[in-house]
Amino acid sequence: MSKQNLHNKKEFQERRKQLRKNLTPAEAYLWTQLKSRQLDNRRFTKQHSIGHFIVDFYCASEKLIIELDGEVHNKPEAQEYDRKRSSYLENQGYKVIRFENNMVFDFLSSVLKEIRDNFNS
Repeated sequence: MSKQNLHNKKEFQERRKQLRKNLTPAEAYLWTQLKSRQLDNRRFTKQHSIGHFIVDFYCASEKLIIELDGEVHNKPEAQEYDRKRSSYLENQGYKVIRFENNMVFDFLSSVLKEIRDNFNS
């Protein structure tokens, strides 16, 4: 499968749309900082699919994926799934960074700094 065919596959279109309409509070809050090229003029998309995964936020120019994790991600089976998912995405050439939901609310400036620190230029 080519890299181009990995993105926003048709079979995930409805699920992406559903997720975009129902962002978690942390996703909605971070999106206010990422949308419309507000962060260093980088274009982010929300609920973007790559392969058979839908990622929370994606910046194509940086090949950067941002994932926000709620309480469910603390369970061992969810952690294993997240590890496999991140490994797959990283093997496709993407950088994956994760934040706990509370970090977005409590330490937004630090979250934005870490995102910027992962920009290539």
